[in-house]
Amino acid sequence: MQNYIETEGTTVDEAIERALTQLNVAREEVTIDILSEPTKGILKFGAKPAKVRATRREDADSAPDTILKELLNRMGINADIEAEEIEGNTQLNMLTDVPALLIGRHGQTLDALERLLNCILNKESDARNRVFIDAAGYRVRREQSIVELAHQVAAKVRHTGREVVLAPMSPRDRRIIHLTLKTDNVVHTYSQGEGDTRRVVVTTEEP
Repeated sequence: MQNYIETEGTTVDEAIERALTQLNVAREEVTIDILSEPTKGILKFGAKPAKVRATRREDADSAPDTILKELLNRMGINADIEAEEIEGNTQLNMLTDVPALLIGRHGQTLDALERLLNCILNKESDARNRVFIDAAGYRVRREQSIVELAHQVAAKVRHTGREVVLAPMSPRDRRIIHLTLKTDNVVHTYSQGEGDTRRVVVTTEEP
């Protein structure tokens, strides 16, 4: 069963009606996100339709925050969950007295929980919107430290002309390194290794 759809119309109301018809649901059964308002253009040139996304509202028992809460309860951890929608994805923040236990070494426990939660949510759903989880603002702090590391290593490689092989990192952290240095005109990055030993190489030579 399709959980969301994006439709267009000459007006926002028309786009919403088309979405409701295609999903075969009532207005109260969906959440509407207005992706773009219609524009008239000049003499009909450059006119753009309204575009909306209609998403089926989930049952309380199958909502991401409810499932995460149940997972934590089974782990014997009491936590409150804050949910926020960001660019079509769901961000869950866990408020607990034991954030370190949920974060783990370099966020490994957090990553494992996130993968498990997404597997559960997507098992029987056509929607592939990601759910991201965090605890005590760890993700933000970790990203800032990885960005700083990327700039420091890039400066070293530019100065010495020698490549630097970083310690093994998670896919999330490697991606931050690649994106941070993507626009650098001198250094280049690529990943090498497999599985848990995969790491980023920063070099002046194009891979």
